[in-house]
Amino acid sequence: MSSNNVSLSKVELAAAIGVTAGVTAAGVLLVQHFYKGKGVKPKVNLDLQKDNPKVVDAFDIEDIGDKAVYCRCWRSKKFPYCDGSHAKHNQVTGDNVGPLIMKRKEA
Repeated sequence: MSSNNVSLSKVELAAAIGVTAGVTAAGVLLVQHFYKGKGVKPKVNLDLQKDNPKVVDAFDIEDIGDKAVYCRCWRSKKFPYCDGSHAKHNQVTGDNVGPLIMKRKEA
């Protein structure tokens, strides 16, 4: 694999992460808008790392391997990795959240 292909993959990965973050932020803002004035302030993170002021996880692209599956529902017992907890969450809440899957582009 040439260094050109690796750079392109990193750019695509960065774009995918950016889009995912933007969509997530928009969803949070919509939920907050609908609950505004009802005295309810919904939280996404119900119980993970609550002793930390902010939950942050960073990964090097080189360490991902062929594929990595990350949680976006905050219910995973293996957080930040997905363990399939979103399926029960979706069934109970009617939500449609799923994992973030990152994989290397096939040559």
